[in-house]
Amino acid sequence: MSQTADLIIKNARVLTMDQADPRGDAIAIAGNRILAVGSAREIEALADAATRVIDAKGATVLPGFNEAHMHIFPGSVSLRQLNLHGIQGIEALKTAILDYAAANPDEPLLMGFSADYSIIGLGQPVTRQHLDSILPDRPFMMFAPDHHTAWANTKALQQAGLLQGKDVGIGNEVVMGADGLASGELREGNAFGPVAALASTGGREELGMVTGMDPENVTPEQYALDRAILKSGLDYCASWGVTSIQNFDGNHYQLRLMRDLEQAGELPCRIRIPFHMKNFMDLGELDKAAEWKTEFATDMLRGDFVKVFMDGVLDSQTAFMLDGYGDRPDYDYEPLFTADAFNAIATKADGLGLQVAVHAIGSAAIRQTLDGYEAARKANGQKDIRHRIEHLEIIHPDDIPRFATLGIVASIQPVHYPGGTCFPAEPTTDKIGEDRWQYAYAWRTMKEAGATVVFASDWPVSPVSPFQCIQDALTRKPWKDGLPDQRFSLAESLEAYTAIGAWVEFMEDRKGKLKPGFLADIVVLSTDIEAVAPDEIMTRVHAAITICDGQITYQS
Repeated sequence: MSQTADLIIKNARVLTMDQADPRGDAIAIAGNRILAVGSAREIEALADAATRVIDAKGATVLPGFNEAHMHIFPGSVSLRQLNLHGIQGIEALKTAILDYAAANPDEPLLMGFSADYSIIGLGQPVTRQHLDSILPDRPFMMFAPDHHTAWANTKALQQAGLLQGKDVGIGNEVVMGADGLASGELREGNAFGPVAALASTGGREELGMVTGMDPENVTPEQYALDRAILKSGLDYCASWGVTSIQNFDGNHYQLRLMRDLEQAGELPCRIRIPFHMKNFMDLGELDKAAEWKTEFATDMLRGDFVKVFMDGVLDSQTAFMLDGYGDRPDYDYEPLFTADAFNAIATKADGLGLQVAVHAIGSAAIRQTLDGYEAARKANGQKDIRHRIEHLEIIHPDDIPRFATLGIVASIQPVHYPGGTCFPAEPTTDKIGEDRWQYAYAWRTMKEAGATVVFASDWPVSPVSPFQCIQDALTRKPWKDGLPDQRFSLAESLEAYTAIGAWVEFMEDRKGKLKPGFLADIVVLSTDIEAVAPDEIMTRVHAAITICDGQITYQS
């Protein structure tokens, strides 16, 4: 390795995430690797006339953020859509929709996202009639923040062939109204997918989530549009200090788009994309996932794990629960996979050396997933495959120690906490039930029980900002006195967004820490994050410079 630095960052408060050498004043990069971390004098000695020098001005310098659970294609598309976060009441909704419609006269399907479940009023479900009263003559659909429920107007339902209702498969539902027609509420991807297909993107951004299949007959113009949309989304992620993305929907088409960007030198973030195993697929489809792992295997782009949905979400009561919901104790819902079917998937994937990551929000879904991982271990023996459970919003206390026993990763999104900076406490708290609050969003309980906890945003379900997630992790307020304190420290939160993220994706030997020889994935913050009050992090801290693979991918 050359002993001359191409780039030096000086006057920094370097947090390396390396316990053996946790801090420094400056850092040197040569090519796409970290050359050294140390004192100002040590690092200055590595410069020559050609070395570029960046003055961090006393700000924090970290490993680049590892966004361990997000949806890059839907997120990228959302940058072109109507953001309804914070909108409340029919009049405010009307203003937002009509302004957006006027600004997008040629879009065949107008789409909004982050529409709160109580956007019309607490306890008042959105209907197509509400949306018709605002926009009767153009197709419109808006997603709930969790992207598991959408609401469409009559025009959209008619064009998608859903107004008379339709069987959309287990765990999915076109909700019907008292008049015998669709109410406008669409639960899960098979239900809202036909509406999304009306958009200028043809719904291609949803296929990795809904079917896992590739789009058919993509024209060169459509491919170019998708490539441009993804590039803008990746650049947006880089602007938040993100250098690594673990994507949570996918198909071969997305991998090919990413490879195109990689080969053109336009990929600003490392990304891994899963094979999405759906409940209608034959078990043999997992062989494709093993092929993807070989086909896409660079440090910038990998297709090396399997994603599974076990259930839905709490607010639409599509999460699979033990002992019902707080407001419906006799209603558990149902899993998207039978226990036998998931056991077979976990066992085969584990045998192929494929990490499995399962969306499991309800307590019954979490238990069934853990049971499947246990079945895989019994069949294949103990392996270091680092299987994951995503979200785990309400867990039975008996299942908490199983994460450490089985070596399962708890993938957490602090910004999802109801009552934090993003989502209201109600109606989610009622659906959980007060007697189970202590086991809801139990981040520190999981960590103290020995689970590996990794942080992420789940963009576009919630904002991609790592700083908002970190603030929520540091400032969480309990729903009542006497509940366990689930907050993380700043050091724990930063580790969960960097070094642990790298470990979870088997790259702890080359990224997630700032140490000599590691990949040069670095974020220079706008200030010293350790000096900022916890409740001001999301407003006072941002990324000033992002470096991925030794290249500056964002500069404010």
